[in-house]
Amino acid sequence: MKFTITRATFIKSLNDVSRAITSKTTIPILTNLKMDLTDNALILTGSDADISIESKIDATSEQNDLQIASTGSITVPARFFTEIVKRLPEKTMTVDVQDNFQTVITSGSSEFKINGLDANNYPRLPEVSSENALTVPADVLRQLIAQTVIAVSTQESRPILTGVHIQIEKGKMIAVATDSHRLAQRTLELPSAGDASYDVIIPGKSLNELGRTLTDDIDNVEIRFASNQVLFIAGNTLFYSRLLEGNYPDTSRLIPTSSTTTIEFDAPTLLSAIGRASLLSHESSNNVVRLNLDTASQTATIYGNSPDVGNVEEALQFQKLEGDALEISFNPDYMKDALQGVGATSIEVAFTAPLRPFTLVPTEDKEHFIQLITPVRTF
Repeated sequence: MKFTITRATFIKSLNDVSRAITSKTTIPILTNLKMDLTDNALILTGSDADISIESKIDATSEQNDLQIASTGSITVPARFFTEIVKRLPEKTMTVDVQDNFQTVITSGSSEFKINGLDANNYPRLPEVSSENALTVPADVLRQLIAQTVIAVSTQESRPILTGVHIQIEKGKMIAVATDSHRLAQRTLELPSAGDASYDVIIPGKSLNELGRTLTDDIDNVEIRFASNQVLFIAGNTLFYSRLLEGNYPDTSRLIPTSSTTTIEFDAPTLLSAIGRASLLSHESSNNVVRLNLDTASQTATIYGNSPDVGNVEEALQFQKLEGDALEISFNPDYMKDALQGVGATSIEVAFTAPLRPFTLVPTEDKEHFIQLITPVRTF
């Protein structure tokens, strides 16, 4: 196989598929990048067995400036190949696969030769049917990912909690993640789903990588499900992920249906205040801040403390405070993650008791996004 292409175009696709390539794999060929060249396209593939990404560069697009001399397939060491391509001197590059899979890369006066492997030994990507495929706006999917993956567990002791639980039924998609200390739940209206019904758990790592591939120039993402795989089609990129096996815990019973104290904040203002309080709490072994709500005097005060450094106290600005007086302690990092997921809006924080989980919801969209944080016992 032999082709010439604009280097910037090639690097963009190369960066996408490289997200799925790792040096830590039990299958040596998966440390390689696979290239398939047909009469009308160049297809790059990367995989670590859990995630597989395929990016297509269309030869009919003048922008890509892909010139095909001869078709074929090859896999090349991804790390070396990527470093070479990014350092080539000219705007265009030529890849020429010769006998014994030796791959010659030229650009201007620069020429590299690296040893490739037969592409027939590369694992085949799963076939996922287009039946009952769903379509979601890319920006909405990217937001859903950002708002839920913050709560997935990083502990492999409970593998099921390292994923996001997604249920699709009656024209709705509900995405939930929890690490048992916090929870994030996002609901999407999906009229295009029709009667489709799915109940799957997608690894948080996969969704993080997917979110990074959803650039602003992608309008919609098609989602297809198979027995143990999910496929996301975004423009010319195909993103495959395995699904986690097992039963996700019933999280609906964890969300309180009533509260004794509620307070409304401007989210960015509260985020800044908690950031200041956590400057000292991070120096303490337990990393906790304390919130005092006095409904009689209509005051809200946050405290951060480190026995070795000192303490901080700040009166918080809020829009509305109702219910019983309350003092509660929590991990400030969980609260900062939650507030960043909400964005620049007003939020309602609802409490039931000092040692019971409390909820955060955006005041303008209470039905579609809720987060839950478990407080910390400090006595």
